[in-house]
Amino acid sequence: MAPTRKLRVCRNPDQIRSVGKYSRSKMYHKRGLWAIKAKNGGVFPQHDPKLEASKPAEKPPKFYPADDVKKPFDQQAQAQNPPSSGPKINGVPLRRVIQSYVIATSTKVDISEINVENFDDKYFTKEAGKKKNKGEGDFFEAEKEKSLPQEKNDDQKAVDSTLIKSIEGVTDLRTYLAARFSLRSGLKPHELVF
Repeated sequence: MAPTRKLRVCRNPDQIRSVGKYSRSKMYHKRGLWAIKAKNGGVFPQHDPKLEASKPAEKPPKFYPADDVKKPFDQQAQAQNPPSSGPKINGVPLRRVIQSYVIATSTKVDISEINVENFDDKYFTKEAGKKKNKGEGDFFEAEKEKSLPQEKNDDQKAVDSTLIKSIEGVTDLRTYLAARFSLRSGLKPHELVF
């Protein structure tokens, strides 16, 4: 059983709310404040206030936005997402892939002949077209077919032609790339060996 607490009783009970039974001078004697005063030469003891730590001139901000900070130029930040290509075998076009979605395998393909200098972030950015306000007639119009510029089609064909040559040099690599891949529950991509 838990120990019982001793009830604290007020020395000056209220007769009515906020009016005590005893006067201020009676409580002065009852509490023994006269003895404390007499002990210290007729004056209440004064305690020196604690020295506060020096406050900084400016209050530090709670939020540090990274945009306001000048950063040195980092060449890797120019093209963070590596370009990837299917190629034509599995129908994946030339595009950028976020690195956290890339699964490294032990399969290697020689891509030293491919020129990848012009495949930077600017190459993959879309041209921002002007937004026009749609009227009633625009809703019923047939949608225009989206097409890539001829330069990008030529680049894709050039990359595919050199990639397919190097892929055909390795046995069973073509069927390996054409096979479907998916992760099921319980499969750990970092432990898989391809």
